Amino acid sequence: MSDSTLLSTDQNITQSDNHTNTKNDASNAPLKIAIIGGGLTGLFTATLLERAFIEANGKAVVPQITIFEKSRSVGRLATRYRSKVHSDAIHDNSDKQWQWAFGAQFFTAKTTSFQKFIKPWLATNLLQPWCAQVVNLTPANDAGQSADIQNKEQWSSTQARYISTPKMTSWGRILADELKHTTLNFKTRVAPLLARHCTEQNSVNSKTELFDENDNSLGSFDWIICTAPNGQALELMADSDFTEQAMISKPQMQACYTLMLGWDDVQQLPDSLSNQTIPWDVAYVQDSILDRIFIEHQKPAHENLLPSITIHARNDWSEAHVDNDIEVIKAQLLQAAQQALNWDMKSTPSQVDCHRWRYASTIKNIDNQQLGILVDDSHQWIVSGDWCAQGNIESCYQMAAETVKTICSH
Repeated sequence: MSDSTLLSTDQNITQSDNHTNTKNDASNAPLKIAIIGGGLTGLFTATLLERAFIEANGKAVVPQITIFEKSRSVGRLATRYRSKVHSDAIHDNSDKQWQWAFGAQFFTAKTTSFQKFIKPWLATNLLQPWCAQVVNLTPANDAGQSADIQNKEQWSSTQARYISTPKMTSWGRILADELKHTTLNFKTRVAPLLARHCTEQNSVNSKTELFDENDNSLGSFDWIICTAPNGQALELMADSDFTEQAMISKPQMQACYTLMLGWDDVQQLPDSLSNQTIPWDVAYVQDSILDRIFIEHQKPAHENLLPSITIHARNDWSEAHVDNDIEVIKAQLLQAAQQALNWDMKSTPSQVDCHRWRYASTIKNIDNQQLGILVDDSHQWIVSGDWCAQGNIESCYQMAAETVKTICSH
């Protein structure tokens, strides 16, 4: 799982429930647009909507956008971190912490439009290329064969993989802060849409009233954009008479388990990580329930981290065990990681955590073609998300651009 995973947000930083950048002048009667989901698709959509209306018409008619996010932050580029317990014995590390990008590890920018979009944040070093050394790793097995590591490739700046610094969540937060005509409502679960909540104003315009899970009104909107994973989108639109309902289930998504490991000091790392005969940053794991291993403290601008390793399990294995007890899963992944990294009693990780993603990877689109956004013109509803395309971060941008083009055409 790499940039194909767009997940929940930073687990350890509390933000206010509501964040408003600005409000439009009601006398201008701007379009009111609701975006369900504060992941990257939602943030990209709001960003591009603001830009498109300002460029075309000026600030006076910028739409009034509201993002409803069920969690307490934005971005869905998940980062988990933990500070070291301070003591005199470890005074040297008192300012350090473990950090795991336990969702999307990186993203690519293959299209000219997306390359242009990310350019401002590359200029500030918020986004940086990650020229990782990549290997194939075959773990030790019960027959006595030791772990084997072979060079695979080095990611280059020519076809760069990018990360957000100092955390993968940083970009999402900057995107949110830079919105000028958008209100963000956190900890807000939108209730499933119902056809009766949509009222036709005239032949080319409808308004839909949204409600939260406690049946409180969230307001009426000209356009509703759902950017949730398709499993959640199915539930939100199930009884709405959404004209493209059957298409939501066409892409198939698989789960992923993530194992996070940390050591107190580099001297405690196993030889496979500290005294590397073949230096590496990313390992593609062979013949294992594990898929990839990422060394966090070797990433750009991550030098001050305590030794931190993030491991993604295979999507097919994760999907097959998605409802298993998380502690059982953690034990299985830990055993597989020990076979891959070959630690002993002196180099056992001091930090172990595990997370389950139910909707992690898009594995199939209709006829192996990009599904694209799903539009119901009569209700003025749009279902969007990375899963409508290739399931990666660039797909978030592409679907956001499609959404903005559709709304602007009206």
